[in-house]
Amino acid sequence: MPEASPHAYIVDAVRTPVGRRGGALAGVHSADLAAHVLTALVGRTGVDPGAVDDVILGCCDTIGSQAGDVARTAWLVAGLPDHVPGVTIDRQCGSSQQAVHFAAQGVLSGTQDLVVAGGVQNMSAIPISAAMLVGKEYGFSTPFAESPGWRARYGDQEVSQFRSAEMIAERWDIGREAMEEFALASHERARAAIAEGRFEREVVPVPLADGTTFDTDQCPRETSLEKMAALEPLAPGGRITAAVASQICDASSALLVASERAVAGHGLTPRARVHHLSVRGDDPVWMLTGPIRATRHALERTGLTVDDIDLFECNEAFASVVLAWMQELDVPHDKVNVNGGGIALGHPIGATGTRIMATLLAELERTGGRYGLQTMCEGGGQANVTIIERL
Repeated sequence: MPEASPHAYIVDAVRTPVGRRGGALAGVHSADLAAHVLTALVGRTGVDPGAVDDVILGCCDTIGSQAGDVARTAWLVAGLPDHVPGVTIDRQCGSSQQAVHFAAQGVLSGTQDLVVAGGVQNMSAIPISAAMLVGKEYGFSTPFAESPGWRARYGDQEVSQFRSAEMIAERWDIGREAMEEFALASHERARAAIAEGRFEREVVPVPLADGTTFDTDQCPRETSLEKMAALEPLAPGGRITAAVASQICDASSALLVASERAVAGHGLTPRARVHHLSVRGDDPVWMLTGPIRATRHALERTGLTVDDIDLFECNEAFASVVLAWMQELDVPHDKVNVNGGGIALGHPIGATGTRIMATLLAELERTGGRYGLQTMCEGGGQANVTIIERL
């Protein structure tokens, strides 16, 4: 057996700017979108691409331009060595965060030394849940509703992220005004981060077919509480509106995970190490409460407290998800999503995990923090947690 590595290092992390729905990246093929960050990652780290053991990309709705193992296709589209394999994984919103976990686990086991982990999603080209629409042609409209086993366990109740977001708002007594204030802060923080150049280290501009270059996130808005208050709720009498939900968008992101042996052998300079990784499940009907249980588990396993964590990233699928998580764990807002989150920056599902990690890493470096904790809710009532330590 190969010798296990005592650490899994993050050498570098990059992402495209996030394009709004129908925006700058809408016409870019998903394989080309992912290839762009793979090329940039290899170039920035100076690593020999032929030494990479695997390429793991998260992606959901793997049909059309995202079908056929887009991780493998993207590596080849990038012109990189064809002996390097690739695999595409789906843990819903946490797909690329799980890609990091698999990469780190391969390194920590001693079976791999250099692994690229990332994700891609063109939600403009392939709408969210498009795979379910295709499934209707074969007699199944959802992954679970027609299953007798599912119905025997959970009944015929509606299972959706929108219902879950409403249920969370009701259970934790989170009012619409509180969610809109949180959403407004997300936009203000994101716009400030862009203005101050906080994303410059992580963002790799994308040349477009029209000869222009796309270099700035498109989703943050100039908005107000008054504008948000005028929106109709998604469900009659509900509290959730489009203003307090993440935006549909397009992006790709990737990072390089390396063993101690690879760092020394390839002359790499790591930026962080993976201090902890775990994933937990929760009630799939509630669906979006997973980060609460998962974060508690991670803190218990590591012996760390909320006070020990310098920065938190909890994906803003909906404002109610993050506010309930903050409430349960007593996490102060001034340590959470300090450069904005999915409400302002968008949630390109398969790419979000490593998009957030690139941002978290850069912000730890900017502020001099040591530990950053990242988590997100995921379909099926799951949540990944990664704690990284800045070096």
